[in-house]
Formats: sequence, structure tokens, C-alpha cells
Amino acid sequence: MAKTQKLWMNILSNLAIICLIFSVGLVCFPTNDAVATASKEKVYRSGYSKSGVSLMFNVYWGTDEVYQILDILDEYEAKSTFFIGGCWADDNVQCLKEIAARGHEIGNHGYFHKDHDKLSEAANREEILRCNQFISLAIGATPQLFAPPSGAYSDATLSAASRLQMKTVLWTKDTIDWRDKDASLVYTRATQGIEAGALILMHPMEHTVKALPDILKEYKRRGLSAITVGENLC
Repeated sequence: MAKTQKLWMNILSNLAIICLIFSVGLVCFPTNDAVATASKEKVYRSGYSKSGVSLMFNVYWGTDEVYQILDILDEYEAKSTFFIGGCWADDNVQCLKEIAARGHEIGNHGYFHKDHDKLSEAANREEILRCNQFISLAIGATPQLFAPPSGAYSDATLSAASRLQMKTVLWTKDTIDWRDKDASLVYTRATQGIEAGALILMHPMEHTVKALPDILKEYKRRGLSAITVGENLC
């Protein structure tokens, strides 16, 4: 009887050791899902659509051009995402409402176009949140996407955006239309080597307006549709 008890005690002890080793192993060696979560990219430079691309208009100026862009997008049954600067929106509430009313997505581009890579997390949060609050008051919806001005960001920027439950978005292709005032260059940069899922950065510029119809025609010719960034990231 004593031998039997001792045998069972040894078995239970060994089982306890095995369980302990297994549990430690789970902690020390995370599952593939855990690794994937830890290494997940925090900045979106492209989307996942198999048939769509996204035009992104960063807006701190060009109200007249914004209205022209809206008309062209309507004509080609295209949708876009407008990343709005808060101080611009403050002076152009009606235009902001028109963008939303026409079914386009509104994103956050900060309030004062600051270099977010030079800001603390608290200052990043203040810039993003202030823009969000104004947009929310104007259109009744809060942006879910943040595009840092000039593409400048740091870990503090990403943390601030994440805490506000927002995705940080950059671009796949930059037309550099703010610098190179040439419609043909804008067209080439927005279409050359274009693939589904691409995010194309633009601004409300006169030459961009001029290039936009041909850009949309080329997308259609290639079987691509212009969709919002939010749709592209689904």
C-alpha cells in the first residue's frame, strides 16, 4: 500500500513538473498569433483592396479647388478621403460639410500642420484631438484615420493616435503636387505602376484638378475603382 501511494505521488509530482514546464514554455515562446500581433505594422502605407485604389487629399488650403475636385469625383462616381487640417476647417465649415455630404471620408491631418515627430505624446494627442473635436462638431462624425503632416511621426505620434483609437496613414505614391506644379507629372506619379491597394497622396492644387479626370479614366481602364482609405484598409 505504501509503495502504491509513493508511486502515485511520483506520478502526480511529475505531472505537475510537466505542466509547469509547459506553462513556462507558453510564456517564453509566444504563439504565432502573439508574434504577429507584436510585430504588426502601426503605419499604413497601402491597403488590402483587390480592385480599388485611394486618392488622399491633404487639405490646408485650396477651398475653390476642393469644390472642383468634388465635382470631378461625382462625375466619375469615385470616392476619396480628405485629410483635413483643423485650422482650415475652422474657416471653411461649409466646404467640410459638403465633402461629407457627398459621401467622402473625412480624416484628420492635425490642427496646425505641426511636425509631429518633434512633439511629445501629450502634444501629439492635443493636435489630433483638437482637430477631431472640431470635425465632430461640424459634421457629427469623428475621424478614424490620422495622416501626420509631411509624413513626420515618432513613436509618441503612433502612441497618441492609437490611444485615440485611430489608424496612422502614410502613402504608397506621392504626387508631390504641392511642389511640382505640372499636371502631366501629377498624372504620371498617380498612375505609373499603379496597383490595387495603393494610397495616392494629393493636394487641392489647380494642376491637380486638371490632371484628376485623366487619372480616374486611367484607373477605370485598368479595372481599378477609386475608394476611400477606410474601405481600402478593410
